[in-house]
Amino acid sequence: MNIAESELSILRRQCLDRRIPDEATLAREVAAWERVRNARQVTVDWRFTTADIRIKLKRLYPQIHE
Repeated sequence: MNIAESELSILRRQCLDRRIPDEATLAREVAAWERVRNARQVTVDWRFTTADIRIKLKRLYPQIHE
């Protein structure tokens, strides 16, 4: 899962877990959530190195032979 997918999942759980009546309200709610999230300077803690990912997802990464 990439950073964008993670952020969208968090947005859904923290902000969009209810019915939103219209597009204007949705825009305000998401903007407010975004301001708080940015103010907290939330970071992503990656647990995989590139080498780990290449092992776990080896079928997606071609082998390059010199």
